[in-house]
Amino acid sequence: MTVANAEPKTSSVLSLCTNPWPSALAPMQDVTGLPFMRVIAECGSPDFYFTEFFRVYPNSKLDPEILSSITRNPSGKPIFAQLIGESIPNLDRIARELQQFSIAGVDLNMGCPAPRVYKKNVGGGLLKDSRKIELILKSLRREVKSLLTVKMRIGFEDDRNFEDILSILNDCEVDLLSLHTRTVLGGYRTDPDHEYVARAVERLDCPVLLNGNVTSAKVAYSLKCQTGAAGVMIGRSAIRNPWIFRQIREMQLGMPVFEPRMNDLYKYVQNLFVALEKPEMDDRRIVGRIKKFLNFVGLSVCPEGKFLHQMRRSTTPAELFRICEKFMISEGLAFQKLNLEPFDSLLARPSQESVES
Repeated sequence: MTVANAEPKTSSVLSLCTNPWPSALAPMQDVTGLPFMRVIAECGSPDFYFTEFFRVYPNSKLDPEILSSITRNPSGKPIFAQLIGESIPNLDRIARELQQFSIAGVDLNMGCPAPRVYKKNVGGGLLKDSRKIELILKSLRREVKSLLTVKMRIGFEDDRNFEDILSILNDCEVDLLSLHTRTVLGGYRTDPDHEYVARAVERLDCPVLLNGNVTSAKVAYSLKCQTGAAGVMIGRSAIRNPWIFRQIREMQLGMPVFEPRMNDLYKYVQNLFVALEKPEMDDRRIVGRIKKFLNFVGLSVCPEGKFLHQMRRSTTPAELFRICEKFMISEGLAFQKLNLEPFDSLLARPSQESVES
């Protein structure tokens, strides 16, 4: 990997951060809503939040549940409203509406790898069409009076449009790029290539946040130094270790870094359950909801994948918490340090615990 020695480019985005360099919670659909933001804020907030994406199409309206993460932001930290769509008049319309609320800026999603999304030529599907990206960003730049940011991957199936898109980001005076260093078709299965962050840092007039497999505070610091990124954006690893942003801040400030124990993890799962539970949800639905989070939490619980295997087959809250107690707080486990990196060979896939299984 090329080491970028240049200082990160300054901008009004970085002025929003009071720490030496910023961290951000990545937007993850059906995950990073208000309930999860509240839990993360209790463990230690990142410098920036990004909302789940507002779907934009003719006659679309602001999703009230996503909007609540802006209007009821529990952290007081800057929050960016993310849009996904390709209709320029409607993207402009929704951007105008969102600027009536207390947001730091508007973020365009050009990276979502879900097939049901990119097949509609939105999210990661936009990366196939540089000209369309240019038209969208030029129009949004006129409409957005606050910060205009972009989250993207390095390309759709390859990097053929990468350099052209960087030029467009400069021409459209984008204020921040969050770069996930995989292709859209690579999903989360392929290894990230952080060399692309160094290339973006070299080319762009705006700061770049590195995204993709930032698994711990130590990894965050190492990748930032290697690539010259202005900071890091973290998604799935923040589900697994919700103290990661606190740990990054403590590392930056030369403070003792918090070392969570397994009983801290158990309390986090309890808080997640309370935050995610809704009166209208039956037991099966709430258990299914929290399993989405425990698929990632489990990567640091049991190296053999036994927790994942048993957790995924639970059907009631009582059964689920018996399994959590067994693997987190029973038989002297409570004060055991949490493994800050995921165990090798484990997978966060509902039907498969490990590479070998």
